[in-house]
Amino acid sequence: MGKPELSIIIPAWNEELCIARTLESILAATAGRGDTEIIVSVSGDDRTAGIASGFPVTVCRSEKGRALQMNNGAAMATGSILYFLHADTIPPHSFCDDIFNATAQGKLAGCFQMEFDDPDWLMQLFGWFTQFPLPICRGGDQSLFIASDLFGQIGGFDSSMQVMEDIEIIERIQRHAGFHILDSRVTTSSRKYRENGILRLQSVFGTIHLMYALGSSQEDIIAFYRSSIA
Repeated sequence: MGKPELSIIIPAWNEELCIARTLESILAATAGRGDTEIIVSVSGDDRTAGIASGFPVTVCRSEKGRALQMNNGAAMATGSILYFLHADTIPPHSFCDDIFNATAQGKLAGCFQMEFDDPDWLMQLFGWFTQFPLPICRGGDQSLFIASDLFGQIGGFDSSMQVMEDIEIIERIQRHAGFHILDSRVTTSSRKYRENGILRLQSVFGTIHLMYALGSSQEDIIAFYRSSIA
């Protein structure tokens, strides 16, 4: 087996309820390929690491913080392309070829469109908006692919950030290369919407985007987020 071309990096904090499903989906999509590797960067105190260790993946321990966990996973990656995927998000079965085709066309970074695992028309509408190239329509749940050389050139994720790290890195990517939205869709969990209410949580996320755009500190954004959701 040759060197992997695509390194799939999954940050996971206390994701014991969904990590197995995500890994099963990825392994089914990459079965028979020799050009991928999977790295799970784990933080937290639940059974996530133990569950992930039961799969043919690399598990690394990290301090809490999605940006820090993704950087730590990237440091272990050997692929020429990095693909960052949340633990509660399922990529399309064709995701490897979708990414390879994009990079072969010179698209060095980008994301997928997104849909929620909830048929509610409002949830589907939120997903529909992810086809548009607007900052308010972006989010880490859409996953992110980026050439490893470009990732190193821009300095990776800002590990000092606990929220909006996905938006911030896209801003830096766009100063060096284009950012492309692929036609395929990932499917992400709607659990937080079910727990907090659809409109209420969407208004919280919209406020966070606005606070970030207006230059609010990480401390203020985190305090607002923690006081607003279950």
